[in-house]
Amino acid sequence: MEQHEIVVYTQPGCSACQQEKEFLSRRGVEFTEKNIRADLDAMQAMVRMGSQATPTTVIDGEVIVGFDQRRISEKLGI
Repeated sequence: MEQHEIVVYTQPGCSACQQEKEFLSRRGVEFTEKNIRADLDAMQAMVRMGSQATPTTVIDGEVIVGFDQRRISEKLGI
């Protein structure tokens, strides 16, 4: 499987965040999780990208706001 740089911005209590993490994990996709409640720098980075919602996913520099399974699958080829 092709390696991608994936960062998922999350926060506690976000059901869509949990669904996305489970979706990626079930497919063996490695990603870095950044909790915006515990990491102020992560929150500021997410806002600079134009997002105020979680999950916000960055795949190889492309920002996807919300758990958009179709776009994530297309981008990753899964």
